Amino acid sequence: MRLDNKIAIVVGGGQQPGETMGNGKATALRFAEEGATVIVVDRDQARAAETVDAIAKEGGIAHAMAADVTNEDACRDVAGKTAEKFGRIDILHNNVGRSEGDKPTTDMDSAVWDELMTLNLKSMFLMCKHVVPIMRERKKGAIINISSTSSVAARQTVTYKTSKGAVNTFTQHLAWENAPFGIRANVILPGLIDTPMAIERRAREQGVDRDVVRQARNQQVPLEGRMGTAWDVANAALFLASDEANYITGVLLPVDGGLLIKIG
Repeated sequence: MRLDNKIAIVVGGGQQPGETMGNGKATALRFAEEGATVIVVDRDQARAAETVDAIAKEGGIAHAMAADVTNEDACRDVAGKTAEKFGRIDILHNNVGRSEGDKPTTDMDSAVWDELMTLNLKSMFLMCKHVVPIMRERKKGAIINISSTSSVAARQTVTYKTSKGAVNTFTQHLAWENAPFGIRANVILPGLIDTPMAIERRAREQGVDRDVVRQARNQQVPLEGRMGTAWDVANAALFLASDEANYITGVLLPVDGGLLIKIG
């Protein structure tokens, strides 16, 4: 198996309510399917436990851990307890983020700006800050941070794009800084993905059926005229976490059905 005996932390591995699967849960499941012991981190203990139960039903090994990763003590605790229990951390997958509340620059509330930047960017910095020293001890590790195609394309709102652009540059710096220690750091840029976070909120805000939202998003995608699924993101994360990507670091990998082709 591609992640046999690896210890993987998946931050944001709980499942939001909705008809489809979220990126974090799908990634946790894929990692476990390929032999990793997965630490499923979510601020909601029950959601983390649901993912752990789903992994167990498939014969995998996982543990739930509740943590607010915008809090440094919580991030330190996740890293420390994982290292104490398993002796190492091989993979860190940061999947936390949101765009709800974002607006154009002149309409943007500064408190919401701070909240989104803290969740989307600072949480990743804090988790990396406390996991990297543990990886450095073994001179090996893989970090995958989830960004967005919004980071490199036009967007009507300001904070999500800005925070995800910063995730890109932070991860590139992380890759450079830790290359001598054998630690790889890469970014996935999902495009339009059919997840609860993407569909449920927009349907609610627009007052329309979910399929109306899906149809509008599908029409924007060049490849087969359809959104991707959480499994597409999870499979990309699996590759970057695996030894197959041993010589890949500092990469921004779009998983977008060709959405960024339209930039040109």
